[in-house]
Amino acid sequence: MLIIILGLVILISLITDLKDKKILNIVTFPAMIFGLSYYLFNQGWDGLLFSGLGFLVGLMVFLIPYLLGGMGAGDVKLMAAIGALTGASFVFYSALITSIIGGFIAIVLIIKRRGITFSIKSLFFSIPFLSSNLGSMIVNSKDNSSISFPYGIAIFFGTIITFAWKGL
Repeated sequence: MLIIILGLVILISLITDLKDKKILNIVTFPAMIFGLSYYLFNQGWDGLLFSGLGFLVGLMVFLIPYLLGGMGAGDVKLMAAIGALTGASFVFYSALITSIIGGFIAIVLIIKRRGITFSIKSLFFSIPFLSSNLGSMIVNSKDNSSISFPYGIAIFFGTIITFAWKGL
């Protein structure tokens, strides 16, 4: 039952994120409530603790990137819902794999948009000069517009890979 709910939640979230660039509360909040209730009724207080800890880990892993403007609140709520459905260990590994996938997608998009030469300059000049203006003067010679993508893609595949690897 949980596998079906998890699959539906991440699939619907993927579709809405691709289509409208939104992960809907009408999907994430019921998933959170279902996860917490399911574990409470089936495993008692230990189950609620299991699901609640998963919820908190899922919420916290992407909270800082959200607060820094790197992702939307829907992404954070989706990870919290995944945590409530799967527990802390699963959502932690899922977040790690999701971050790797998201980083890979971001690198591909940066290279595609700004070119390989600019990307290599960014890698070699911005890291040593992160705290100075010299790095940004060298790197920002082109358009400084941001690159974004629906992070639901990374969350979907990160969760699927974690499920295939660890199970539920």
